[in-house]
Amino acid sequence: MTFGSIDAWWWPFLFILVAGWLATDAWRFLGVYFGGRISEDSDVLVLVRTVATALVAAVIGNLIIFPSGELAGTPVGLRIGAAAIGFAAYMLLGRRVLVGIIAGEVALLAGLYLL
Repeated sequence: MTFGSIDAWWWPFLFILVAGWLATDAWRFLGVYFGGRISEDSDVLVLVRTVATALVAAVIGNLIIFPSGELAGTPVGLRIGAAAIGFAAYMLLGRRVLVGIIAGEVALLAGLYLL
């Protein structure tokens, strides 16, 4: 059975529900179940946090260096500068993720406006 095998208006929604939601939520539930039994200072949890942080950093780096869509039309220096400004705002203003995201977005949009 594939995405295109049924020609009904409701099929894409059911496919997304089953393939996207149910498949990932099972792992989330297992993570919550087993995560409650693991100490926050354990080596396993430190490793998991490290790998998760590295994956997020890799995705961000990939979006900056090899962007797609409209972002591909922006200069690489502007993308790097906006990321640096966002990171600096994050570090200087209390390590709040939302502050860093907004600062990076504002820097990117200001750079696009000035170009």
